[in-house]
Amino acid sequence: MEKLVYLISREREASGEALRKSLMEGSIPLLRAAGAERISLNVEDEDVAAGQGVRISHGDPPIRAMVSFWMENSDDRGPCEQALLAESEKLEGYLVAESRPLVHDPEPGKRSRGVNLVTRIHKLQGISDEEFVERWTIEHRKVAVETQSTFAYVRNAVLRTLVPGTPECDGIVEESFPMEALTDPHAWYACSDEAEYRKRLDRMMASVNSFLEMGPLESIPMSEYRLG
Repeated sequence: MEKLVYLISREREASGEALRKSLMEGSIPLLRAAGAERISLNVEDEDVAAGQGVRISHGDPPIRAMVSFWMENSDDRGPCEQALLAESEKLEGYLVAESRPLVHDPEPGKRSRGVNLVTRIHKLQGISDEEFVERWTIEHRKVAVETQSTFAYVRNAVLRTLVPGTPECDGIVEESFPMEALTDPHAWYACSDEAEYRKRLDRMMASVNSFLEMGPLESIPMSEYRLG
């Protein structure tokens, strides 16, 4: 089995609720019919509207949703991409290797609790692939767990791009936070006072700056649906 991740870009003014509905009712059944399994949908919709303050996006049109799924053979993905293209102004696709350092199992078909932060990352220039993997998977994992209120964490290491024109990147990360973290930095960093918040924030920023290029980073709060 192989995991495929697709980022869907739509104009900023487009309704997230309408995009979610059209993906659920139109694209997802076509994916299943084409052999996709363990489908997940993330979408920037009305339920995460409070997250504009933590949103980082550079694209025009911007990323508004992510669909991921597993197939026996990614070479057979053509019909799946056609189904997603119907809902996209721009479609970008990746073949990834998934790991789940923090696991949660939401009810299939229902909105997962909290907010899922979807982040596209790039390796810091000047460090080796070995250093990048060590810092991302070992050192940063420890920092993230110890400093934040994250209750689920999916790490998608990019193996190659799938759709022509897809920008190169090194990973796509999914982190689930309590909903209040969207507007409360103390809730994000699981602390109650300003001094502890600053301490945790400084530790987090030192960690990410040790292995990531921050300029091209994109991070979008989304609602998550595990569809099975």
